[in-house]
Amino acid sequence: MAGRHQPVLLRGLQLIALLLIAVAMLVPLLWLVSTSLKGPAEDIFTSPPALFPSQPSFEAYLRLFEDNPMWGYILNSTIVSGCAVVANLLFCSLAAYPLARMRFAGRGLVLALVVATILIPFQVVMIPLYLLMVQLGLRNTLWALIIPQAATAFGIFLLRQSFAGVPVELEEAARIDGCSRLGEWWNVMIPAAKADLITLAMFVFIGTWSDFIWPLVILDDRSLYTLPLGLQQLASSFSLDWRLVAAGAVVSIVPVLVLFIGLQRFILPSATGDAVKG
Repeated sequence: MAGRHQPVLLRGLQLIALLLIAVAMLVPLLWLVSTSLKGPAEDIFTSPPALFPSQPSFEAYLRLFEDNPMWGYILNSTIVSGCAVVANLLFCSLAAYPLARMRFAGRGLVLALVVATILIPFQVVMIPLYLLMVQLGLRNTLWALIIPQAATAFGIFLLRQSFAGVPVELEEAARIDGCSRLGEWWNVMIPAAKADLITLAMFVFIGTWSDFIWPLVILDDRSLYTLPLGLQQLASSFSLDWRLVAAGAVVSIVPVLVLFIGLQRFILPSATGDAVKG
């Protein structure tokens, strides 16, 4: 009997541990939302702290959009993140396909060099990248934010591993049907790697959407500011309204949450059988 109850007890302990971790992750987010909803007359520094607002108000959100060009910041971030996602899916998949399926001299060396660049911190290449953008005349443009994010070593490696796991028989069947190498990439590899492509898209979107250092370095024109730079403007040297800061943080988090909730059902183990229709 003791042995029969042991798995149940173990599952119960695992469930409790997962619930505690979930609460630890959710409390800061709930606190952020709560602070943004507290009215002007409510003290946000009470002791003990109050998790739920006693006088809920959207006043902070109204002031956030009335007193700041938030829609412009959101539009800039959307353009940069969207272009970075599309460019990564295209260029990383095109680079990953020959590294996974074609035989050529130096393939292992190329892959090793690509993976090695993952270990290089961005701060190391930031100054050369800045000088390059200045020489190309792209400083203070959204292109200066998009081009460095157009392809990532992580994306190439991720898709290379995904393509390498696709059965060779699928390629052979596509070749018999008259597909070229490009046709095999589009009709076989892309459908088979759908889950990894969506995963890469989420990583790129989140990384680009929340990037702060590079836009701060390359942009001076406030009309081109992305959302992280725009939120930084809420904290001035003379005043700091934590309700506004919390409201801005919530606004920046919402698109990421919506994207994750909308795409999570597609993040499943790759179904290579879907690569060839009929």
